[in-house]
Amino acid sequence: MTIILLIKISKRLSEPFLFLLCLLATQSTLIAGTKYLTFSPSARLAYDYTMRLRFDDANTELAYLRRTEPDNQISYFIENYIDFFRIFIGEQQSDFDRLEKNKDRRLKLIRQAAPDSPYYLYCQATIYMQWALARLKFDQNIKAFYEIKNAYEALSTNDKKFPGFIANKMNLGVLHAILGTIPPEYQWGVKILGGGMKGSIEQGTSELQQVIRYSRNKSFLFKEEAYVMYTFTLLHLNNDPERAWQIISSSGLDASISPLFTFALANLAMHSGRNEIALRYLFSRPKGSEYYPFYYLDYMIGVALLQKLSPSADKYLQRYVNNFKGLNYIKEAYHKLAWSALLQGKPEQYKLYMQLIKSRGYTTLDEDKAALKAAQSTKIPAIPLLRARLLYDGGYFDRANKILMDLSSDTFTQDVEKLEYYYRRGRVAQALEKTSEAISFYNLTLQKGSSNSAYFACNAALNLGLIYEKQGEKIKAKSAFQSCLALDPAEYKTSLHQKAEAGLSRLGVNY
Repeated sequence: MTIILLIKISKRLSEPFLFLLCLLATQSTLIAGTKYLTFSPSARLAYDYTMRLRFDDANTELAYLRRTEPDNQISYFIENYIDFFRIFIGEQQSDFDRLEKNKDRRLKLIRQAAPDSPYYLYCQATIYMQWALARLKFDQNIKAFYEIKNAYEALSTNDKKFPGFIANKMNLGVLHAILGTIPPEYQWGVKILGGGMKGSIEQGTSELQQVIRYSRNKSFLFKEEAYVMYTFTLLHLNNDPERAWQIISSSGLDASISPLFTFALANLAMHSGRNEIALRYLFSRPKGSEYYPFYYLDYMIGVALLQKLSPSADKYLQRYVNNFKGLNYIKEAYHKLAWSALLQGKPEQYKLYMQLIKSRGYTTLDEDKAALKAAQSTKIPAIPLLRARLLYDGGYFDRANKILMDLSSDTFTQDVEKLEYYYRRGRVAQALEKTSEAISFYNLTLQKGSSNSAYFACNAALNLGLIYEKQGEKIKAKSAFQSCLALDPAEYKTSLHQKAEAGLSRLGVNY
């Protein structure tokens, strides 16, 4: 889900990942009297229910599978998916503590199967990866690293034994891409704890491309997961939201049958500036008691509505903070509610929400940390800049540009507001493909804001790097990414630095 596809690609979910193969991916040789691993029709149906977050139906089918195919150990593999999604989506410590003991038991049962199946090591590796992601949710980072190490070793061995097993390529592709973004100060940990673990974004992306090409022409059980992981890698590690959107939107993924698919499609739509399309997906999401609650989708609706400056955002953001009992985006949701109140001319409600940020939620994510920092400050956002920011985030670039063009730096009295004005002019110009103008405003932001604790200069440097990278100006891109890493903003530092590290990795630069 980087250490920000694990933590950020991940902490959000990081979102599903992993697998594939031709018909071997759905069938394995059965030997009478032995334990085995195969996706029979019942196993396929249980997996399908799981990916739709219909866990009661999945468990009913798994019970039937165990009665009719008592030697098929694949049921324990599917069971782990259910636990993973409960923990990763629900983010409740009680679920983690209750379900953690299942991991070793399932690995032991899977190891009873014949080891000559490509699924033997593959299933174990997938379980390790899923628990690594689950551990990252609860800051068990060292244990998560060991889980990744175990997954990497199992997948590497399996790849040598079964080079044609496509499912392996997806897991390895994800791991190789993530390993390519680990910054130098943490490479010692990879060397000491990770043995021969290595990879690059280019290698991982290439392996995931192989999986996607295969899934377009063959019947592949894990096709949906493959598309999600490939496009999230393109988005978060390759900085290519447009390509990610084009691929996911033509994948056949159906948002109306699974809240998980709704999340993936809406997330990529929002990141590529397609706010209205994201809202269509989110409003058509499947509902009902048969689906595991995915309250984050309410948060996404609230954000998408706020990004078009709609007061109706409040309803969905309130629903999220009232219902979600997990860790992340609580403070950020209250921050968004405060912004909405400010835009509606409700200063007292704004103050109330800013106070709630201090007492509700956690500060694991950059977004929640930024919300808390804002709540601890007495500074109130400049409304024109806030409107421009939200419209830009929603992809309404012309509307954002119109607001900014009616302003100037002299409109503002505080240095940080002037700095934000330069930064937002650069962002909108970049989005409108006015590259020279964007470069000018980003350089101005860097010049005037490198000693300011706000994130504007750091993100300006990052975006300069992205512009120069796109232009093929490798030396300028390297310098800009390194400038980003040299800055220490009080907000969004982790995610901005990870993106700069990924940029240097794409350039083949040792940073």
